[in-house]
Amino acid sequence: GGTGSGSGWPLAGTLLVAMAASMVAGGEDCLWYVDRNGSWHPGFDCEFFTFCCGTCHQRYCCRDPLRLLTERQQRHCLAF
Repeated sequence: GGTGSGSGWPLAGTLLVAMAASMVAGGEDCLWYVDRNGSWHPGFDCEFFTFCCGTCHQRYCCRDPLRLLTERQQRHCLAF
């Protein structure tokens, strides 16, 4: 009998998620912003293991590190 084929892959995925989560462990909350219509939106906190994502004009909480919008980047939005 052959057992245990291909058992190493799930660990790599888990590790990647853990690394991404640790990068934003401090919690990147969404700061207040103004959308393209000039409407003001208050800031909001993202739940555990989620962080602020989106653009200068539209923000939401997500788990995708590629869409992460840090508080520093958000403050840069306000400089314009």
